[in-house]
Amino acid sequence: MNHEGKSLAKPAETGAWASIRETLKVGIQALLIALVVRTLLFQPFNIPSGSLVPTLLIGDYLFVSKYSYGYSKFSLPLSEYIPIEANGRVWAAQPKRGDIAVFKLPKDNSTDYIKRVIGLPGDKIQMIDGVLNINGQPVKRERIADYETTDAYGQPTKVPQYLETLPNGVVHNVIERDGDNGFWDRTELYTVPAGHFFMMGDNRDNSTDSRDLANVGYVPFANFVGRAEMIFFSIDEGTPAWQVWNWPAHVRWTRLFSTIH
Repeated sequence: MNHEGKSLAKPAETGAWASIRETLKVGIQALLIALVVRTLLFQPFNIPSGSLVPTLLIGDYLFVSKYSYGYSKFSLPLSEYIPIEANGRVWAAQPKRGDIAVFKLPKDNSTDYIKRVIGLPGDKIQMIDGVLNINGQPVKRERIADYETTDAYGQPTKVPQYLETLPNGVVHNVIERDGDNGFWDRTELYTVPAGHFFMMGDNRDNSTDSRDLANVGYVPFANFVGRAEMIFFSIDEGTPAWQVWNWPAHVRWTRLFSTIH
């Protein structure tokens, strides 16, 4: 009886371990695939601030293409803990003016920022009475319908909105919450150093960007993580994405799967 009991238990035990091993194998393979995709292809990113309103809203979730600008140290997960210098890129492709890009804040090389590429290496950038000037020429802007938003107290308000056309033909919306009299609407003349880029938000009076040399400044090419490509999910500000029961009323359905420009 004991002999028969042992012979019956052994196959069951072997089968259980085989199932566990197979599950672990599948799990490890899935993690490796996810790691490769996130490192080399696409990284998800969510918008935590309103600096790119009206183009990107708080609560937007988007895919950032890692391959668009090539790869640097900052293309790797947990890059701030990797003890190597970030002195260049592999398969580098220079960002284009008008791209919306994620980069590591030069001040700490770890915080993710997302802004629009405005100035290329060697460019001279200045804000004069709310108008962006690039290399001594004012950038064309056209006043359009006011943008509906909320003020500092959460009350509905309307702010001036413009279509801005960059020198390479990229057209995008910007807003001026303080009109043309905001703190960053009159700046010094910036000269973008070699190997660096000048980044700005579309919400011109509510964006900490390259105009603030002490906190952001010029962004080294090595600090770029990738280019924003597509919004895959969007939910009203203040509504956690995991609260599935709130999706019908709070998901911004018209923004899903929209390209970013």
